Amino acid sequence: MPTYIMLSKLTSEGVSTVKNNPQRIREVNEEIEQLGATVTAQWATLGRFDFVNVVEAPDDATMARVSFELGSRGTALYETLAAFPVDDFIAQL
Repeated sequence: MPTYIMLSKLTSEGVSTVKNNPQRIREVNEEIEQLGATVTAQWATLGRFDFVNVVEAPDDATMARVSFELGSRGTALYETLAAFPVDDFIAQL
């Protein structure tokens, strides 16, 4: 299944939401599953992004729907990257 790296930066509204309800982070992961994708790994990070998520989705269209749905809420800004295993990448060169 295709893998994507989703980088998230909370807006001020998102910071308030997470501060008041930290479990909201896991609730969003469940919502991602309802949209047809799966969060396989997740880290809270320091620096430019607040979270790094590894997400599996059946195709780019599904991942675009996930990114659009989450982004439309206004609680975070997202950057999504398609990820390829290095061995697969090398084999294509």
